[in-house]
Amino acid sequence: MLDSLPTPPKHGWDTIKLGEIGKICMCKRIMKHETNKSGGIPFYKIGTFGGKANSYISQDLYENYKAKYPYPKQGQILISAAGTLGKSIIFNGEDSYFQDSNIVWIDNNQNKALDRFLYLLYTNVIDWRRAGTKGGIIERLYNNNIKAIKIPLPPLEEQEKIINAIENIESKTSLLESNLSQLDSKKSKVLQDFL
Repeated sequence: MLDSLPTPPKHGWDTIKLGEIGKICMCKRIMKHETNKSGGIPFYKIGTFGGKANSYISQDLYENYKAKYPYPKQGQILISAAGTLGKSIIFNGEDSYFQDSNIVWIDNNQNKALDRFLYLLYTNVIDWRRAGTKGGIIERLYNNNIKAIKIPLPPLEEQEKIINAIENIESKTSLLESNLSQLDSKKSKVLQDFL
């Protein structure tokens, strides 16, 4: 499975700061009075990010803000900048809105860094807590912290090879986990039937 991974050059891959691959963006601020408990467009706050929304905004407000202010593109990686630092979610393109400054993304140049490659780095390589602030009630990642993070950046063709190899490993891992779960169920049934 790892044979398809590219070999880094002797000096390693070039490194680049995240601030050099694109602009850090966030949605327009939503005020509490603009939200409701049900109906409308899901509004994800830091506590519901990656889960189920418990707050919503109107369709009109959503359309207005989406048209006028930064909004993620499908496939871009949303990053939690407060609480659980660096929690990363691939934006699926569904109508939804995200809490400003607490949930950000890099509007990266796809000719430099592929979204899927960044997702692998965000979830496996970057130590977000190290980049965040310390000592406050809630740890935070400010834009300058994010911009300064250095990442290895292979050429696009090599990024694709890395993505494909990792996705292949993840697929095989999921299959093995599914098989183990089925075997555990069979083992339990056998024990119940014979005891």
